[in-house]
Amino acid sequence: MQALGMIETVGLAAAIEAADTAVKSANVALVGYELTKGGGMVTVKFEGDVAAVKAAVEAGAIAAERIGKVFSKHIIPRPGNGVDKIVYSNETVGQGNPCQEHKPNTVEHSTSLGLTEVEGEPSLEDTASDFSAEVPEEARLTDQQIMEENQSFLEDAGEADEERNGLIEVCNICNDPKCPRRKGDLKSTCIHYKKLRRNAQ
Repeated sequence: MQALGMIETVGLAAAIEAADTAVKSANVALVGYELTKGGGMVTVKFEGDVAAVKAAVEAGAIAAERIGKVFSKHIIPRPGNGVDKIVYSNETVGQGNPCQEHKPNTVEHSTSLGLTEVEGEPSLEDTASDFSAEVPEEARLTDQQIMEENQSFLEDAGEADEERNGLIEVCNICNDPKCPRRKGDLKSTCIHYKKLRRNAQ
């Protein structure tokens, strides 16, 4: 087993940020993450060379601090023989079987179109036929209809913005739209200020 690095964060978002930054910053392999029992803490595990793991853990912890709280971080340069059972536990999410050989994807080449198809993935023709089968002919919209709907939506949104802006930019003393004063301006600039002041006295 190579060097082991761990970052324990509060919250999954900080853990994902730590994992992303750590894997990008050094040549380490992400073992996975493990949710702790209570407290909302998540432990992210890495393995690799000692220097790479150290750099990855430091970078990941700094990145996770920006998002949430880092509870702890630790590096084990040479884990003992029994530690792998704890590291590769059933609670660790995102791990593969470490002893399992990774098989490369089978690729078939199409000489007529110059396209590559990956085995197990649906082809473009299959996807297109599935899509057209799901949508009835009368429910399909033409490009012109879509453009008209988008234009009417944008016009409605523009009118709503104008109304909203008109409501916001009114004098908050007299609420008269003809008044040149806006919220935050001097009271004396309100056209009704003198009359309101006399009524208050």
